[in-house]
Amino acid sequence: MSKKLMAMYSLKYNPFCQEVPATALNVSPGIESFCWRIENQITEGGFALVTGMPGSGKSVALRILADRLGAIPDVTVGELTRPQASVADFYRELGDLFSVTLSASNRWGGSKLLRQKWLNHIESSLYRPVLLIDEAQAMSPAVLCELRLLASTELDSRSILTVVLSGDERLVKKLDTEDLLPMASRIRCRLRCEPADPSLLRDCLRNHLKKAGNPRLMTEPVINALCEHAAGNYRSLMNMANDLLAAAVQREADSIDEKLFFEVFDVNAGSAKRGK
Repeated sequence: MSKKLMAMYSLKYNPFCQEVPATALNVSPGIESFCWRIENQITEGGFALVTGMPGSGKSVALRILADRLGAIPDVTVGELTRPQASVADFYRELGDLFSVTLSASNRWGGSKLLRQKWLNHIESSLYRPVLLIDEAQAMSPAVLCELRLLASTELDSRSILTVVLSGDERLVKKLDTEDLLPMASRIRCRLRCEPADPSLLRDCLRNHLKKAGNPRLMTEPVINALCEHAAGNYRSLMNMANDLLAAAVQREADSIDEKLFFEVFDVNAGSAKRGK
């Protein structure tokens, strides 16, 4: 959305898009508690887990956590971008994240170099390096097992890496399999993202509007209606709100009110019926 259109509503950015600044994201009590625990866990290392249905706030939790950890001096945070990769590509990406030159054909040598890099970091900063993995349900059991073995030393008595896995119910089922039970037993901190009740959705929507610069962009009845129709899903809430903002811009409306809400969603409902 153009700067000119944002200026129409005194907005710094689109409050309903995916690229909302991490500092503007709404921090629920559950996420606040989880971040606090991880901030205290990075001196000891180990595994943490974020789970929930699509749109329940898992990636938002990781973004907030990454922003907070990045503000701590001497903490190294890596974000794995290809969870679906093979073991060889997994090592390549770890090498890139932690500035270690690895040979995919020499897995033993690669693991030795990574461990030494992490140990040197721990000795200099006392913090364990952090690895964040979104969409972790796409990781193969072989890669997850490799990660478990990499992340500890001294006969599994010392963790040298903090790993935060985030994924949907497929990850939970995967961790319950026989091959991955050793990893599941090492998870020290968990965040379960449940469907949000309307009050939490309202807090989130109001926070986004306030941080974007126009808390009065939507009328209170519209906020309530959106939160009631979102079925506890943050992504659905933001998608519907974005539809309303686009319609408001197109119509050059002064604000997003009940009239616009019913126009947009009645039209959408009618279009869906005609398409059947």
